[in-house]
Amino acid sequence: MPNRAPDWLRQADRDFEQALDSRHAERHEWVCFAAQQAAEKAVKALHLHTGQKMWGNVIAQLLEELSETVDVPELLVEKGRVLDNFYIPSRYPNSHSAGASFEHYGPLQSEKAIQYAREIIGFARAQMVGYTNRLDLRHGLKIAATQLC
Repeated sequence: MPNRAPDWLRQADRDFEQALDSRHAERHEWVCFAAQQAAEKAVKALHLHTGQKMWGNVIAQLLEELSETVDVPELLVEKGRVLDNFYIPSRYPNSHSAGASFEHYGPLQSEKAIQYAREIIGFARAQMVGYTNRLDLRHGLKIAATQLC
């Protein structure tokens, strides 16, 4: 079965673009949701890339579960928790005591969501590059050793 990590990372990038487009349109609730989705998918890409199974939508939990193979900074987990708080309330009015969901989000939340998603996506991408390079190095060493024999 092929490793689908690159597909998940490309979708994370696409979701992040949606967050940026929504920011331009001042649809702050959609910025927050799309940023959460982008970060979640980037972390899932890293899970797949390292051969770990992943399940669920909670970024903080997904990041903590990566600690078996990746050194995840605690501050990044905390930023994941902030994004997790956007997952449902940004879309459902009954998550708030009154008003439509969009009435509870503004530029401050949007900017924080974009910043945190950007950091999580960047972390996942950097880990995947490093992990890939280590795998490539090992593969290259095996080929070189075979050619020497």
